[in-house]
Amino acid sequence: MTHTHLRTLALLVLAAFIAILLAACETGGGGSHITRALPAYEPPVAHSEFQSVRTTAYTHTEADHTAYTNHNALGGQLQAASAPHRRAELSPRAIPVAMTEQSDYQQISYSAPRLESFALQTRTVTRTSKTTSRGKKAVAVKSKAPKIGSAAADWSRWPAGTTFRLVSTGQMYRIDDYGWALSGRNTIDLYMATPHEMNTWGARQEPIQVLHWGDRQESLRLLQPHQSSRHIQRMLLELEGREPEAAALH
Repeated sequence: MTHTHLRTLALLVLAAFIAILLAACETGGGGSHITRALPAYEPPVAHSEFQSVRTTAYTHTEADHTAYTNHNALGGQLQAASAPHRRAELSPRAIPVAMTEQSDYQQISYSAPRLESFALQTRTVTRTSKTTSRGKKAVAVKSKAPKIGSAAADWSRWPAGTTFRLVSTGQMYRIDDYGWALSGRNTIDLYMATPHEMNTWGARQEPIQVLHWGDRQESLRLLQPHQSSRHIQRMLLELEGREPEAAALH
C-alpha cells in the first residue's frame, strides 16, 4: 500500500470518527442533555406564599437557547419585566438594651427590610400646557398594569403559569419556560432582554411572593409529549408524587 493510499485511508477513518461523535451529540434533540448527568437533586422548598429562592438570569441569545429563538416552552414570546420599583437595602436600626443611666442604646444591628406590598399598577403622569381660569395647569394621570416577565423553573416546583413578584424590586414574573439545569432544583431563571442585564443580575438569593399558583395537572399534560428527555422525566416523576424516583434519576 502506497503512502498516498495510507493517507487517504487515515482521512476516511478520521472523517468516520467525527461523524459518529456528531451523531452522538445530536441524539434525542436538546443537545447533550441526554448524555450528561442531571443536576444534583434538591428537596422542594415549602409551598407557601413567601419563599426564599435562588434566582439566576438568562437571555434568548445564549448558546443553549438560540435554537428556541425568543420563544418560551409554551410557544409564546419571552417577555422582559417592567423596570424595578426600587431595590430594598439593609438599613441600620438601633436596638434598645437594658435601660441604664449611661445609655439607652448600646448597639447597632443591621436587619432586613420589612416585607411591603407593592402597587400592581404603575402610574405615568403627563403634564399638559392647558391652563385653567385660575392659572393652574391641568395634569393628566394614566395608569397601566406592569409588564409581567418570563421566567423558567422546574414545573413540579412552580407549575407553568405561576406568577410571582420579587420582593426586593416589585417586578412580576410568570413561569412559562423550563430548562435542563433547573430540573430538580429550587432555582428560578429570570428572562432578561439583553446579555448586559443578564450578567448584571448574576445569581441572587431572593424573597419572592407567589401571587398565583399554576396548575400541576396542566403542567403534567404539557410535559408528557416530551418525556424522552431525562430532565423532563424528572419533573414528571415529581408531578406524579414519585419524589424518591425523581431524586434517584441521574
